[in-house]
Amino acid sequence: MKVHRAARMERCIGCHACSLACARLVHKTISWNASGIRIKSSGGVTSGYQAVLCLACDPPPCAAACPTGAMTPRKSGGGVLHKRSVCIRCGKCAAACPVGAIALDDQQAPYVCIHCGRCIEFCPHGCLELFDAEEKRPLCQEACHVPPVAE
Repeated sequence: MKVHRAARMERCIGCHACSLACARLVHKTISWNASGIRIKSSGGVTSGYQAVLCLACDPPPCAAACPTGAMTPRKSGGGVLHKRSVCIRCGKCAAACPVGAIALDDQQAPYVCIHCGRCIEFCPHGCLELFDAEEKRPLCQEACHVPPVAE
């Protein structure tokens, strides 16, 4: 499985091209609220930007919080799959996310990174990467309070 990460955010200029690419290519709409990756200022224009996206928690707390099973863990590598047809738009997944990576639109529909990597080519400064989950461990262990797996 592939995992998406914003590895070089010191290069980010805050253009939101990745967010708009995700919304358009993955979710077939144009809205920053309908994107699996969102860019925000890390404290002012001169102090840089942060990418807010799914860290591929394993197990994902958002899936555990979902009362309908609309959010389900991916088979490997962490993260979730979202079945829109099953979602009741309760927002419990967003509340359970330890890093605030699930965005809710005006109708409370959740949007989360599915680790497809379609946004990567639209970043003009190479801030984003997609890697095999088996190659490197995602950085979510600290954020998700998940103990490391014994190897």
